[in-house]
Amino acid sequence: MSTNIGNLIDRIYREYLEPNDDIQSFSVLRGTLAADATATTVEYESDYLTSEEEDMLEPGAVVEVNRELMLVTALNTSAEQLTVKRAFRGTTLAAHAVDDIIRVNPVFPRNTVFDAVSDQIHNLYPTLFAVETKTVIASDGYTLLGTHDAPGSNNYLVSVLKAISQYTDFSSGSDQTGVVFQPVSVQLITLPNPFTYTDSNGTERTITYTAGPSVVNALQFYSISQGHTVYVTFKKKFLDVKDYDTDGDIEDTTLAEVGLETEYEPIVMAGVAAQLVSGRDIPAVTVENITQSMQLNNFPVGSASSVRNSLLQYQQVLIQQARKNLRARYPEAVEINGVNSGVQ
Repeated sequence: MSTNIGNLIDRIYREYLEPNDDIQSFSVLRGTLAADATATTVEYESDYLTSEEEDMLEPGAVVEVNRELMLVTALNTSAEQLTVKRAFRGTTLAAHAVDDIIRVNPVFPRNTVFDAVSDQIHNLYPTLFAVETKTVIASDGYTLLGTHDAPGSNNYLVSVLKAISQYTDFSSGSDQTGVVFQPVSVQLITLPNPFTYTDSNGTERTITYTAGPSVVNALQFYSISQGHTVYVTFKKKFLDVKDYDTDGDIEDTTLAEVGLETEYEPIVMAGVAAQLVSGRDIPAVTVENITQSMQLNNFPVGSASSVRNSLLQYQQVLIQQARKNLRARYPEAVEINGVNSGVQ
């Protein structure tokens, strides 16, 4: 199973788009390539290319390094160098290192696959959803989720699935706890974005979300006094991969950070494959690979069905299975006048 977005993209290539017996022409970088539009010389290793494949690098060819596409404007075979136009077709200028793969005229550019992965994850909601449990300290009035200096991804929260506390005495000032968790009534309040409030020190603060849903969320507790700890489980939209890159390498974003469970991975893979082969005259070997992959998953492709339609049907079967499992584990909570009445 994949651990991050980059691993997931590699698995999609391996299982659907680029079978081992049809790997596209490639080479590797012999030197670094700066994230600078003035750096237009690509040094490649010719040992990875046949003479015919090297001829494919004539001006007008397109090469890809990581997710950046480059247009070849000149070829020097003796020096093993390409002169290129960077960030071709709207891809992002980026720095590349020695031994990074150079793909020649890719049928399925990695940036296109990445965009399709992002689209498929986004479109899983509302049929499927992420789940997150937060530890919240109840307070009088509303309890804001996130702060001005650390808003987090609380704007992706949709509703409360359940709220419980271990406190057996819910009266003010009590800190008694027991071994049994009890339900707590709570309401999720949607506030405007940005939202200005006064903190406990009397300082006016503003919390602002610049990515994702344009809302600020807070909780209103009804059956527990301030100062008590409550564990609140939320239904949550899947995070936008592009908006929540935390380390500068967007493909390092983990599936857990996005909210994807392991069983959702095949759903995204099938959807990406269907999205990318739609309306495209794909190589016969790719068709054969996809057909074999689906047969291994006990979902054979009928002779009257197109590859795309079969992939979409397979995806729907996986979605329904995942949805049943999700609803069994997290039934919708009952709300009365907008207030969640606790564990159902």
